[in-house]
Amino acid sequence: MTVTITPRPTVVHTEPGYEGANIRTWIGFKHFLYLVEQGVLRWLRDQGASAGGLYLRHGLGLEIVESSVQLPAVLELDDEVRAEVTAARDNLLSVRLVSTRDGQEVTALRGRVRVALVRERTAEAHRRAPGGLGALEVPDLAAATTVSHPDHRSLAPGETAEDVLGAEPGAHLWSWRAPYFYCHYSDRVQHSGFVRALEEVVDRFLADRGISVGRLLTERSWIPVVSRCHLQLVEAARMEETVHTVFTVTDILRGMLFDGRMRCYVQRGDRLVQVAQARILHGYAIAAGTDAGGMAELDDEVVAALRGDRR
Repeated sequence: MTVTITPRPTVVHTEPGYEGANIRTWIGFKHFLYLVEQGVLRWLRDQGASAGGLYLRHGLGLEIVESSVQLPAVLELDDEVRAEVTAARDNLLSVRLVSTRDGQEVTALRGRVRVALVRERTAEAHRRAPGGLGALEVPDLAAATTVSHPDHRSLAPGETAEDVLGAEPGAHLWSWRAPYFYCHYSDRVQHSGFVRALEEVVDRFLADRGISVGRLLTERSWIPVVSRCHLQLVEAARMEETVHTVFTVTDILRGMLFDGRMRCYVQRGDRLVQVAQARILHGYAIAAGTDAGGMAELDDEVVAALRGDRR
């Protein structure tokens, strides 16, 4: 396998998945990141390698270990999308999603992702990464993280994860079993698995606060939309481990946006090991009527719910 990382951009012509058209014909944010993943896989092929070949021949698993993206425009169900991926430096890739509206190009996503080649525990043999990909190889996921101070915690005798994480001010705790279909290579939760978890924990948080997506859609024609997302993997969360996920709203901006934080942990013995974290910025788009497509202003009820004021 001859591999040389080139500065030429990789271009993939694709389209959003039908699954993502949940409200009107707008595509949900996780499908933006699925399209980015498609671009990363094609970028790897353009370097002379492939995800499958690296696992089978070298025992290495391609992983997106960090994504930081802005979503300045919506994607529609029928959009044809051009995904562009360019090597920036080291393990950092620049990404962009572009569609065409009324003859004009519209950027729907721009950002950066970091990738690594993880020595897989499940592989039958290991060989060094080929050619120019050697700098991407790491012994495990923890060696690739960009989180400088992971939030690992010790549990006192008799203390549970729920005791510690559920007691944090304003926190919504959701614990879930890591299914095999969120995992890579018979082993660990992949980047897109945590993207799904981020979408679900926000949905659960809003329902818990009395402002569920369904309620505000029915009563106000409001739907939460994502304008920015930053997700980092920290350590491996193994298949069928329980992932304790905490979501909090950290700020409300200009009366129109709310900034939230997700942290994910697994319990191993008397320790809570952080496995992922994310920040996400939401607003509410108006989904029907003459103002459809515009942004809603958050009123006192919604602001109080987001802040956890249950009075």
